[in-house]
Amino acid sequence: MTEPVVSMKNISFAYENKNILHDINFEIPHGAFMGVLGPNGGGKTTLIKLILGLMKPDNGSINLFGKPIQKFKDWSKIGFVSQKANSFNKGFPATVYEVVSMGLTGKIGYLKSFKASHKQKVMEAIKQVGMEAYAYQNIGSLSGGQQQRVFIARSLVSEPELLILDEPTVGVDQENVKKFYDLLHQLNEKKNITLLLISHDTGTMTEHATDLVCLNRTLHFHGDPSEYKTLTNDDLSQFYGHPVNIVTHSH
Repeated sequence: MTEPVVSMKNISFAYENKNILHDINFEIPHGAFMGVLGPNGGGKTTLIKLILGLMKPDNGSINLFGKPIQKFKDWSKIGFVSQKANSFNKGFPATVYEVVSMGLTGKIGYLKSFKASHKQKVMEAIKQVGMEAYAYQNIGSLSGGQQQRVFIARSLVSEPELLILDEPTVGVDQENVKKFYDLLHQLNEKKNITLLLISHDTGTMTEHATDLVCLNRTLHFHGDPSEYKTLTNDDLSQFYGHPVNIVTHSH
């Protein structure tokens, strides 16, 4: 039986005596497209930092690819795309190719020169996200949706098995949001990359994810999106800690 990509057992974390996460238990199986929903301050970003080893839980255990996180060394297996659309420096002097190539520094080192095989990997990653026509264009001149594709390519160049995305569509227009999710499906289904995506967009997540987690300090829901759709406004209000009304969008 294949080990889960991520396994979290009895995880709790507090910051300055404030309880951020309490008794979190869930697994991310290989090949899943898992969406994490929840209110601001509900612990979603903390959850990512724990998985990335940037913070240590106060209680519980985390396994990555079957290994305790304390012993896990192969961090190139995990790619991370942060929420950047509203804060990215448009004047950053780098081309798409240069930005994507930064994703290889962890493997080859900062001071070592690129080989032909490394350059090929960079171009392959750029092609995977459909940005080959912009390879030598300055990243600051691109739209928000195009920039996010570039940052995904930067994560893909190290050939990760798990890709974590934190609110990746903030600041991206609706047309490009659709293209963005089409890309994620290709990576998930054709490249067999496991996805963990943090989002506030309940409607989109229930349409695209294979698994859903609703997080607000503790785990309120973990299951199939079709089950999430059956929840009532009262259920969601209890999860989120404030009144919630379900709104259905038609595109």
